[in-house]
Amino acid sequence: MFKYEIIIYWSPEDATFVAEVPELAGCMAHGETQELALENVNSAIQLWIDTALEFGDPVPAPRGGRLVPA
Repeated sequence: MFKYEIIIYWSPEDATFVAEVPELAGCMAHGETQELALENVNSAIQLWIDTALEFGDPVPAPRGGRLVPA
């Protein structure tokens, strides 16, 4: 479980729940339920961090957590 802020909302346009991670630009996922959106966004966070580290990009620290080593 990550310590990044996650915002989950219903998108009537897409008819699905959307989960966004404001601290990680472009990191988001969706799901038919809030629980599925949360599960999917946790996978997206891991992929976002792995990709940033692979390319040597900085990984922002969670607002209330610790910095992920680069």
